[in-house]
Amino acid sequence: MGIQSASEYVNFFINLNMGKSVNLLSFVNNEKLVLKQKREYKNLEKDPIKKGIAILEELVREINEIGETAVLEKYQE
Repeated sequence: MGIQSASEYVNFFINLNMGKSVNLLSFVNNEKLVLKQKREYKNLEKDPIKKGIAILEELVREINEIGETAVLEKYQE
């Protein structure tokens, strides 16, 4: 798995440049769903997928606690 941290996920989201059509929380939830589906594949390593899901769950928690704008500012490089 290429993304290893919350800041990498946030920067990936920003670089997608989807404008106002997709917010960070929707993006994070979608990525988490994709990783959970990948977890079912037999030929993929499970540990990187579990780590990615944990990072995304932490981002969801932070978005709910401090808001999307604050999370974007916190992790933007």
